[in-house]
Amino acid sequence: MNKLLFALLLLCTSTLSCAQKLLDTKRLEEKLTAIQAATKTVGFSVAIVKGDQVIYSKGFGYRDLENKVDADENTLYAIGSSSKAFTVALLGIMEEEKGLKFTDSPRKYLTQLEFYNDELNDQVTILDMVSHRTGLPRHDLSWYLFPTESKDSLLARVKYQEPFTGIREQWYYNNFMYLAQGLITEKLTGKSWEDNIRERFFEPLQMTRSNLSIAELQQQTNSAKGYTLENFESSKVTPYYNIAAISPAGSINSSVKDMANWVRIWLNDGMLGETQILPKSYVAKAANPLMLVGGGISDPKFPDQHLNSYGYAWFTSSYKGHYRMEHGGNIDGFSANVAIFPSDSLGIVVLSNQNGSALPTLVRNTISDELLGLTKTDWVSHYEKIVEKAKEQQAKSKEDDKSSKIPNTRPSHSLVEYTGKYEHPGYGAFKVELANDSLWAQFTRQRTYLSHTHYDVFALYPVKDGKVDTLSTVGINVNFQTNDLGDIAGADIKAEPTLDPLFFTRSPETATVTEDTLEKLRGQLPPVRNGAAGICQKQAADASGPGPARVHAHPDQAG
Repeated sequence: MNKLLFALLLLCTSTLSCAQKLLDTKRLEEKLTAIQAATKTVGFSVAIVKGDQVIYSKGFGYRDLENKVDADENTLYAIGSSSKAFTVALLGIMEEEKGLKFTDSPRKYLTQLEFYNDELNDQVTILDMVSHRTGLPRHDLSWYLFPTESKDSLLARVKYQEPFTGIREQWYYNNFMYLAQGLITEKLTGKSWEDNIRERFFEPLQMTRSNLSIAELQQQTNSAKGYTLENFESSKVTPYYNIAAISPAGSINSSVKDMANWVRIWLNDGMLGETQILPKSYVAKAANPLMLVGGGISDPKFPDQHLNSYGYAWFTSSYKGHYRMEHGGNIDGFSANVAIFPSDSLGIVVLSNQNGSALPTLVRNTISDELLGLTKTDWVSHYEKIVEKAKEQQAKSKEDDKSSKIPNTRPSHSLVEYTGKYEHPGYGAFKVELANDSLWAQFTRQRTYLSHTHYDVFALYPVKDGKVDTLSTVGINVNFQTNDLGDIAGADIKAEPTLDPLFFTRSPETATVTEDTLEKLRGQLPPVRNGAAGICQKQAADASGPGPARVHAHPDQAG
């Protein structure tokens, strides 16, 4: 009898009903609600997969705070970089169907791809791009501030993006390398990356609500609005961000119900029911690490969370003795995490509508502790300690910013002489304009106000809803540089923390003046330094005034 009961128990634990009984939903939801309150997250949704069954899915909070519209398991969120595993999985399919090898050079398929130097051109492999070990830093401002809808145009910028270390010497995240992977699949299939994702994953996985662009997201019902938590206190609506051509690195929008089917194939040898979605060989291979991320133990407080590595678009590590694959996602207004415990047949999806949120990680860890029968960590207390340190650091940073400013300095030129187009081939071009006695920079994505710091250094503040957001900065300064003649030649921008500032070359704007106007003005104006704005420059300079007080004259007006 004991043997029979034991056999029945084993059978029971493999079924959906028994799996659900293992989950104390009341206790779990109390913990998840506490995490939501601690992080002040507007809304989030969760799905849990055990084996081949979805044992739990639910929404918490609101997808729309202003109208108090609840989130649920079908609510759509931007999943950001959690999209990357889809892109590499396409390569896994190409390996089986088209003979692609991860050890191939990407230039075998993308003849237009050029790197910064011959070493990169000759030695970088697809596997190096997958595992973020090319030696290239992120260069994210290139696609974020200077977006384009052309994947080929965006890829062409890689040629001018400098590495900071040697190939395979250090792990460093890079979204451009995922753009390249998406283009490889386009080359091999003759279809867009977007169509490949729809045909290879969304359709067979019955991910009927998932889509690949902000335009599609906005057409759907039950889509979450994105929010940013300002000063750790209040949530403000964040506009959707269209990541355009960098889409293979993170453009998927989905729900936890749809994403649960994606997780299921990773727990079942690439199959959903009787359909083979991913090659079994690729699923087995993709569970392995490729490059160590940082040190062996990431946090001394959690010594059993170790060997943090990166593989085929999955971070791999030991979580309290259990092997885990996971990947987060962050894009304006949204944060996500998808986690798989292959040895435990457990998968967890957490999607939230809070920018840069810790909630997906905290929820994932809480669920892991519960379902794997692990020692329970008080993740709310852990988070609150982190927040206190973050607040202290924020206050210190503000003081450091103040102390780093050199008082009683002024720009070296009249403001109009800074106007013009500034361009870097690895990034793009932006314009500096004079309006309302102040300087403004117009990037492809963002209009910003240039606030004078000292000498020829200006801080960038974003313009939102026609007003300057003085509570936040873009995070970079513009340091204008002069040439041998003393004219403004360009600007240094610290776009990459691992590299020296990048130089954006200035091209003066040329004013179009009619013959009649020339005739009227002939002989009336003295010569103008460098002719930055044509014959109208002197008049504009007289109107603007060079003093610091004039630079800050109208900070709330977008110009």
